[in-house]
Parts: sequence; structure tokens; C-alpha cells
Amino acid sequence: MGRTVRHLFVAGCVLLWLIPLYLLVVNALTPAAEYGGKPEWTVQGFAFLDNLDTAWDLAGIGDSFQASLLYAVVCGLCAVLVAALAAFAVVVLPIPKPAFWFWLIYSGTLFPLQMFLAPLFGMYADANLYDTRIGLMLVYTAWAVPFAFFLIRNQMTTMPPELTEAALIDGASFTRIFWRIHVPLMKAGLGAAFIFQFTAVWNDLLLGITLSRSPEVQPVMAALTTLNNAYSSAGPPVILAGALIVSAPTLVLFLVFRGLFLRGVTASAR
Repeated sequence: MGRTVRHLFVAGCVLLWLIPLYLLVVNALTPAAEYGGKPEWTVQGFAFLDNLDTAWDLAGIGDSFQASLLYAVVCGLCAVLVAALAAFAVVVLPIPKPAFWFWLIYSGTLFPLQMFLAPLFGMYADANLYDTRIGLMLVYTAWAVPFAFFLIRNQMTTMPPELTEAALIDGASFTRIFWRIHVPLMKAGLGAAFIFQFTAVWNDLLLGITLSRSPEVQPVMAALTTLNNAYSSAGPPVILAGALIVSAPTLVLFLVFRGLFLRGVTASAR
């Protein structure tokens, strides 16, 4: 009986999650001119490509899509590299007070992002970084480092210190130890950290609407918000088509690298 109840509970949760997804897909397929103002429960036509074409051109989602892809890939990779170096320094290198440095770096995840918006906006305006791609890339990389550092550091603490000691006895430098020993052994953890940071940067809205305004600079979530607000007359099917295509990259990333992601999360949780 208990097993049956659990299965019914899980099935109910899955159903509750699938209903909004079903409505999203069905209404994204509906021609904008035939939309009646209420959510459609049955397919009224197939106008997804037309709706997507309107969203892609009307609010500049195409430019923002390319910008977000650049931000998510480059900033995710840079953040993981910096986080791996910081974790190596805290765990392996003989630095004083490693716990202090751990909490100093990890504290970047403990404060709400809204605290930094006003100082960031003023600093970016003074430094001519406002509404520039390099400005967003800098802040996204810095923002992504603390959590990636936490994941990678947790996995690195599970590696036996005898590996480092044996390499040092053989005359290897710390640089060689990092690139030839730790990085190959932490591929799963590094991959999981990158997937987390790619998703976080891709889904960002707050920094995007605060530090940019041009379609070619704004991340895609900010462009989608512009489509919802400034171009609401285009109709909900157009907005939903834009939302559906915007969600595709993270979905594909998780489906393709789900095995790597699960291994990395498991290794980081030990």
C-alpha cells in the first residue's frame, strides 16, 4: 500500500509539471490571429514557425540568443577554470588559513544579488562598461565563480593527498600536478560545474535588464521580457513560441550530458 501511494504521488507530481508544459506547447502552435484570449487545450493549427519568426525579429531575440550563447559558454568556462584554480590553491597548496579563503570565496553565494545592483550600475556607467558585452561577461564570470568553486573544492577534497605527495617527490611542479593529475581526475566535477553555470548565466534576467539595453548586448531572457512588455500586442502565442525556443539550449545540454552531470554531482557530494 505504501509503495502504491508513493507511485501515485510521484505520478501526480509529474502530471502537475506536464500540464503547464502541454499548455505552453499547444498555445505556441496556435496562430496569433486565431488566439481567443484564453489558453487553448487543443491544437488549433500549426503556426509555431510564424510565431517564432515574429518573436525572433520583433524583439531582437535572435541577436540576444547569440549573445546569451556567448555569455553562457565563455563565462561558464572561465568561471570553472578560475574556480578550479582557487579550489586547488585552497585544498592542495600550502597556503595559510585555507578555511578563511574558502569562506571568503564562497561568501559570494551568501548575499542576495540585489545588494550589488546599484554599485554595479554606477561603476559600469563610470567605466563605460554599461551596455557592452565585455561588461556582462565580466560580471557573469565573477558571479559564477563562488558556486563552481564550492562544487569543485568538494570533489577535490576527496582526492587522496598521496597523489600530490608522490608527484612532488618525482619533481613535478604544482602547475604540472594541477593540469596532469587533478584536472583529468575531476572531469566529471568540472563538467557538472560548467552545466550549472551555463544554466545560471543563460537564465539570468536581473543583471541583463540592469546592465544592458541593446538587443545585440542584452541576454535572451531580457529580450523575452521586452517581447512580453513592449510587444504584448503580438499576442501570447508569439511570446510562448519565444519562450519555448529559449528553453531549448539548457534542455539539450542536460539531455546530452546527463550522465556526466550526475557523476559530477555525485562526486561533489561525497
